[in-house]
Amino acid sequence: MRIMVAPDSGHPAVVLRQLERADADDWYSYLALPQVFQHTSWNLGSAKDLSRLFDLFDSASEDSERRLAIIDKLQDRLIGTIGFHTVSNANKTAEIAYDIAPSHWGLGIASAVCDAVTRWAFSSYGFVRVQATVLHTNSQSENVLKRCGFRREGLLRSYRMVRGTPGDFVLYSKLSTDENREPRTENREPRTEN
Repeated sequence: MRIMVAPDSGHPAVVLRQLERADADDWYSYLALPQVFQHTSWNLGSAKDLSRLFDLFDSASEDSERRLAIIDKLQDRLIGTIGFHTVSNANKTAEIAYDIAPSHWGLGIASAVCDAVTRWAFSSYGFVRVQATVLHTNSQSENVLKRCGFRREGLLRSYRMVRGTPGDFVLYSKLSTDENREPRTENREPRTEN
């Protein structure tokens, strides 16, 4: 599903907009880096492998995947993406996923954008639950989720194939009602993240 009006990014160095097919080469250029894909389930051979995802982003279905581009304001180029898959309008749930180019790790971008987009999804889509599954070796992504108020729910053993091998993933979630119980932490110090 296309996102016609993107939320504020929550970070002064980046803006959000709909991810477009023209972004595929830039997106693939950092997804193919070993330090990016080693702690994820990405299995890409070329930028063409992303075509299937763009078809989903263009779907009109309320349960379709949606993805935003994270754009560096100064360079006016894609440095990451964030969005939702496994969307269930009937259950008001979705799974959040994000990636940031290593050139922009440690600047607080992933945490700010994850927090802003999660809050926006609760208010704009009416989701009651946003969850995330993180390969058990991806401590940087787990730290992002913790900073955004997501709670660890458990380990999903052999949950998803990781380049031909069953991988264990940690499940995190945040509920729309959590927003009223947890104060938002302002002025976070930059931390290493992806």
